[in-house]
Amino acid sequence: MIKIKACVDVDGMLKSCNVTGHANAACIGKDIVCAAVSVLVRSAELTLRGKEGIHLQVSAARRGEFFLEVSLAKENAENSFFLKAVGDFLLNGLASVAQEFPKNCSLIVNDILVENNLEGE
Repeated sequence: MIKIKACVDVDGMLKSCNVTGHANAACIGKDIVCAAVSVLVRSAELTLRGKEGIHLQVSAARRGEFFLEVSLAKENAENSFFLKAVGDFLLNGLASVAQEFPKNCSLIVNDILVENNLEGE
């Protein structure tokens, strides 16, 4: 199972995201759960990395591990809005994967398990 632990601050801005494990939904190279999680976290990292005023600490020591810690190096409204938007996109995407594939992926945000029902359904 892929286990995702994320932390957001009181304003809902992403502070960290730690991803460990394997979905085991299919064989390597054909696992859509793994692919979805990988694309989401890598895209968030690349998007944040390109933004001046945002500091990242990233580690992907081996297969099945990814850690991202983010902070505002230059705090202003534009950077805050950008970080909030990227964090929301990432966490909503990860929540959708966890909700659709609860046997293969779990998401905990600020020590609270994201329930297995999509908002609005």
